[in-house]
Amino acid sequence: MNTEKAKPILTALSAAAALVLAAVGSGAFGGTPVASAAGGYLSSTGTPVAPAVPAFSIWSVIYAGLLAYAVWQLLPANRVSERQRAIRPWAAASMLLNAGWLWAVQLGSLPASLAIMLALLVVLCRLLMLALATPARSRVEAILSDGTFGLYLGWICVATVANVAAVLAWAGVALPAEPTSGFVLGLAAAVGLALASQRAWVPLLSIAWGLAWIAVARSVGPLVLPGTALAAAISVVVVLGGIPLFAWRGAPNRRRHA
Repeated sequence: MNTEKAKPILTALSAAAALVLAAVGSGAFGGTPVASAAGGYLSSTGTPVAPAVPAFSIWSVIYAGLLAYAVWQLLPANRVSERQRAIRPWAAASMLLNAGWLWAVQLGSLPASLAIMLALLVVLCRLLMLALATPARSRVEAILSDGTFGLYLGWICVATVANVAAVLAWAGVALPAEPTSGFVLGLAAAVGLALASQRAWVPLLSIAWGLAWIAVARSVGPLVLPGTALAAAISVVVVLGGIPLFAWRGAPNRRRHA
């Protein structure tokens, strides 16, 4: 089979594998839920920068988008799209890395999960750069490729923060909770602004979502940290402020192409 013809099929199979392993990782089919796996360090109370449980509902949206993208990119016109040819390998890699992350967590290996998470972050950043280089041909393409992977990237930015904190806690590294958390959350907000400066606003939605649930998790429950909650809330405001920044930067381009 021609390699180019095989890539859309491999991408669809990657999506299927990611969805099945996600079901296992959620506790279905006898798997251990992520919050309970790996010593519980990835639970909502495992570290000061862990989001509250409802934050993880965003995966339903992301997985639905990945499944829809996997089917959409199989259509004849999308198989030969130069834009999709550039994005597709990175999309497939992101799905397989997500599956690998879930396996690492199921096996209880936090260091391996962090290594995979960092690789996933790099892959999604590369995918975003490729997407920004060429405008989407239609609203459907913008939603399924740019929208899905934008939300995916934003959430992985937040998840990486939580994963790093989990590995440090697992390794017995004791850092002052409030100052460290404030610095880390401020860094997450800075990442959001950096994305906004590149006219990538969709990731800001999932970054803000994750930060908001960190604020909630540190405001109520067994691990209340007022300083961390405040830092997370301020970071949400900063990140959402990047959306009008995107609109302002994008306006001249829209006028030129009007």
